[in-house]
Amino acid sequence: QVRLLESGGGSVESGGSLRLTCEGSDFTYDAYSMGWFREAPGKLREGVAVIDSEGTATYADSVKGRFTISQDNAKTTLYLQMDSLNSEDTGLYLCGAKAFRGPLRQPLAQHDYNYWGRGTRVTVSS
Repeated sequence: QVRLLESGGGSVESGGSLRLTCEGSDFTYDAYSMGWFREAPGKLREGVAVIDSEGTATYADSVKGRFTISQDNAKTTLYLQMDSLNSEDTGLYLCGAKAFRGPLRQPLAQHDYNYWGRGTRVTVSS
C-alpha cells in the first residue's frame, strides 16, 4: 500500500510563497503519476499540478506561471513550489498517486488516483 505524507503548508500573506513536499513510500509498481490536488472551502477537490510517469507536468489554468511541480530523482518525493499566492489558493492540499505508465488522458482528474495523503493546509490572507 503506497503511503503519502504531505508537509510544508502554513499561513502566508497574499503574494507570498510556500513549498509543499510529499514523501512517498511502499511503492509496489515501477511507474506512477503523482500530483497535487486541493480542497477549498465549499468547493470540490480539484487538480492543481501533476507529473506523469514520463515526467510531463500538467497544471490547472489558475496556477500556471505561479506554481511549479517537481520530483526527486528517485520519483518518490514530490514538491510544489507555490509563488504569488492569493486568497483563492487557500485550501487543503493533498498528494495523490496512481500506478500507471505513460501519459494520462485526464491528468488532473482526481477520480483516477488510487492513493492519497491526508493533506497539508494552506491559508493565504489578503
